[in-house]
This record gives sequence, structure tokens and C-alpha cells, in this order.
Amino acid sequence: MKVDHKVAIVTGGGGGIGGALAAKLAQQGAWVVVADLDPAAAAKVVEQINAERSGAAVSAGANVSDTTEIRELIALAQSEFGPVDLYFANAGITGPAGLDISEDDWDRSIDVNLRAHIRAAQLLIPEWIERGEGYFVSTASAAGLLTQLGSAAYSVTKHAAVGFAEWLNITYGDQGVRVSCLCPMGVNTKLLYSGEQSGDPLGDLATRAVTTAGDVLEPAAVADSVLAAIDEERFLILPHPQVLDMYRQKGTDYDRWLHGMRRYQRSLQGETR
Repeated sequence: MKVDHKVAIVTGGGGGIGGALAAKLAQQGAWVVVADLDPAAAAKVVEQINAERSGAAVSAGANVSDTTEIRELIALAQSEFGPVDLYFANAGITGPAGLDISEDDWDRSIDVNLRAHIRAAQLLIPEWIERGEGYFVSTASAAGLLTQLGSAAYSVTKHAAVGFAEWLNITYGDQGVRVSCLCPMGVNTKLLYSGEQSGDPLGDLATRAVTTAGDVLEPAAVADSVLAAIDEERFLILPHPQVLDMYRQKGTDYDRWLHGMRRYQRSLQGETR
């Protein structure tokens, strides 16, 4: 899909990957609604976009795990620019590390990292089928293909996000709906470093597992990868190409891969056995 003159909603757009995506979309001629739980952050991104291309973007503060607020974002896009062509389900949280976390924390991770995607798709897909065109971009993580050391909630919900994106692609791909799934490793955002700043040894482990596994990319580079994939209508977006090699190794010999991951975990914990 060419994004020129298309209408896009970017969630988690107040910075990081979402902010970079919004900027790149506008630079390529799209009209963008930038949504974030922090309305001031979303407004700042829009101010920068509109300084380069006046009127290309509007901002909104929104909890994008809430169906009513997603519906309001879609209505805002419609009133400002026209029907939504692309939806970037980019908002995400790491959640607490470990297994011993509360039901509320599990619910919040599932709501933001998975149900937000499901609820948006439920609102958008029927109209896209009717129009014969639409694009859903899910921000998951390499953790959704591999795993995330230290954080059960993040790993589980990102696996689920990949699974949901796959299902959408298979189920509606022949009806004009395009779906891509972004699975990066380390990206230089607040989210990446939240674990090491949590005071929890498992949270610190989660951050170090990512930062030592490969290059930490800048959000703009990741956004370039996403826009290239949309242009090609390619499902899996891997800004870190080595993730594909790791994924293949996992599928080739699952037990060996699990042993290797435990060994990697021990090395990060300073163990030698």
C-alpha cells in the first residue's frame, strides 16, 4: 500500500517508535492521528509534524485499550481527514517482571498489548472489508517470536499479539485487508530501559537480555523498516535481521534452543554452570 494521501491512526504515538512512525507517515503524504495516553506527548509530536507539513496531523489523549476511546479516535480521524486506511496498534507496556504479579497487572498487560489490537480490529475490519482495502500494523516484539527473559507478562502478550496478527492476515487477506507485524529487538525508547530502572533484578535482566543480544536501533530506523514493509505489503517486519536466524534455530531444535536460552540467562545472572 502506498501511504500518500492515506489516513492513519498511530497509537502510542507520543514518542519512541510511534512518534517516529507518525513523522515518517506524514513525510510520505499521509494524514495522521497521533494518540497517546499522555496527551501532551502526542501534542508535541504533532507540533513537530505540522511544522514541516501544516495540517498533516492531529493529536488525541486516549487509552487505546478502551473500545469507546478507540471508537472516538476513529471518529476524530474521519472528521479531520476521512475514513481510516491504516491503524498502527503500537501502544505497549512491559508490565512487572517475574511470575508473581497481580491479576490486575496481568489484566493491564493483556489489555494494552493484546486486547487493544483486538478491539481496534473489531471496529475497523468490517468497514475495510466493505471498502476492499485497509491496513492493520501490529507492534509486537522479537519477544513474540522468541521470548523475553525476566518478564512473563511481556513475553506472553507479545506472543499473543503475533498470533492475532497472523490470524487477521490469514482470515481477511483475501478481502483486501493487509496486516503486518513488527517484531524488533532493542529500540532506543523508554520502554526498553524500564526494566533496569524498576529496581527488580528480573526487570534488570529483561533489559540486559535485549541490549546485549544485538544493536539498539533508533526509532526512526525502525519506522523506515515499517514503511518499507507496508509498501511491499509484507507481514513480518524484522528491523533486526538476526531475529529470523534465531527463530529458525528455535523451530529446528526447540529443546536445544531452550537450553541455549537458559544458558544465556545464567550468563546474564553471572553464573558459570
